[in-house]
Amino acid sequence: MKKSGILMVLGSALLLGLFIYPLWNIQLEAPQYPDPLGMNIYISGIQGEEEFDIQNIDGINHYIGMKKIPTPAEMWEFNTFPLVIGGMAALGALLGILGFFKVIGPNWFLGWLILMTVLGILGMMDFNNWLTDYGTDLDPKAIMKLTDSEGNPLSYKPPLLGSQKILNFTAHSYPRAGAYLMFVGMLLTLVAWWVGKKAKGTMAK
Repeated sequence: MKKSGILMVLGSALLLGLFIYPLWNIQLEAPQYPDPLGMNIYISGIQGEEEFDIQNIDGINHYIGMKKIPTPAEMWEFNTFPLVIGGMAALGALLGILGFFKVIGPNWFLGWLILMTVLGILGMMDFNNWLTDYGTDLDPKAIMKLTDSEGNPLSYKPPLLGSQKILNFTAHSYPRAGAYLMFVGMLLTLVAWWVGKKAKGTMAK
């Protein structure tokens, strides 16, 4: 259990990378912008890839009636997610220490992983809902009112994952370093459970 406990601590500690690195990135590519406009999405807020990217994206969105990029104060997620990630990292480290000293068994590690997976899925669903609202809740007084062949307002929702053409822009949406660190951390906790279970079975023999 000592090896699995160490792996559990290391895996949960990698979640802390989300406090440093962006979780997700969205880029807008178009002929009039040789360098794509981009925004990095952190668990505590959104920042432009370059100094004026957020300002330029808001300027483009204004013409079609989209909302401005929200500040941390305007979204409860940016206050809640850091608490959730910090809490899960601390809980995982505690479980790893208890496992190291054989106070608990490896199934606790699996329970942590299942909880983290559920929270991750809920987070992605919330992110997708925000993207949907961001791209469809348009100001009726917008300068440009573009509609489809049936007269319905166009959706400017960026993709949750992948690339998609939106008017003359191509939107790219992909995970960044923070997400990869989280995935690796969760994989390590799965390995910790497997190693601990294997060690427990060997001891039983």
